[in-house]
Amino acid sequence: MEDKLKQAVLRLQEVELLLAQPEVYADPARLRALTREQKELTPVAAAFRELQAAQTMQREAEQMLADPELRELAREEWRQARERQEELSQELKLLLLPKDPDDDRGVVLELRAGVGGEEGALFASDLLRMYLQYADKRGWQVDIVSRSDTELGGVKEASLTVEGAGVYARLKFEGGTHCVKRVPETESAGRIHTSTATVAVLPEAEETEVAIAPEDLRIDTFRSGGAGGQHVNKTESAIRVTHLPTGTVVECQDERSQYKNKDRAMKILRSRLYALQRSRSEAAQAARRRSQIGGAERSERIRTYRFHEKIVVDHRLTGDEKSFPLGPVLGGELDGLIDALTTREQADRLLQQATD
Repeated sequence: MEDKLKQAVLRLQEVELLLAQPEVYADPARLRALTREQKELTPVAAAFRELQAAQTMQREAEQMLADPELRELAREEWRQARERQEELSQELKLLLLPKDPDDDRGVVLELRAGVGGEEGALFASDLLRMYLQYADKRGWQVDIVSRSDTELGGVKEASLTVEGAGVYARLKFEGGTHCVKRVPETESAGRIHTSTATVAVLPEAEETEVAIAPEDLRIDTFRSGGAGGQHVNKTESAIRVTHLPTGTVVECQDERSQYKNKDRAMKILRSRLYALQRSRSEAAQAARRRSQIGGAERSERIRTYRFHEKIVVDHRLTGDEKSFPLGPVLGGELDGLIDALTTREQADRLLQQATD
């Protein structure tokens, strides 16, 4: 590990020298890459320097042990230095794990009602509200691109973009099938029903990362549906973009401007194609992250919201850490749950690294 740490410190010095060169700022893509690398390497270098200081403190304490008057003090300093080294060694192991290159990206988050009819749509509405409140608590910017509601206030499907610091790193664990067990308002006998909603979390892609040929697109315009007064009946501002090679279809009708709707639709299309490319690439790897959100894994049930017990159970966690209070979670307090999933992922990756 020490060799890796020394290499990281040297690389940080190289990156900082490159960032001091004016020509780097003429290349936005290179500037983003170097800035991201600097952000990743800085905490590694700081922790390594602190580790070296703790090692120096231990050696000095060992020398002091020979002095009877300083022996007790030396023992205490030696103990503190050893404990700090153990803490820093564990921290550095985590810092040296390969970073998910998409962690700092924004996301396109898509929700769809699953089984359960109207109750599934109402549950999807609950999830949408939960994510909006969580994003607000994190200070992220949310833009609802499209939303299809039911007559009773449920959500058939919705797409939104979320932008901010470390959005994908936090929300990537949300992709999959969410299950709810509760008594629907329409249930007269008081029986508990099971309904589902699906969530897809796609990292946002830059225009330069996904090549889309104009001839591969079919773009249709149509009149927006839903609320909006006379405008929705007279103006064909809604956009449907079809990517012919993959059959991917994106619709956007939230904006009154056809240009804005097309821009949003293309943004979502790029993210879907990027996620498809990433999924195919990772499927070809021998060791694939168990927590990867994408492909067939989106169909797995990841979490159950048990209203009668007032708890949320995440099926990827074990023991006492798998249950969380229902009310706070639905109110957007997701950090505790996501922190537990992050810790589990890191533990799995450390174990995999040790066995490789």
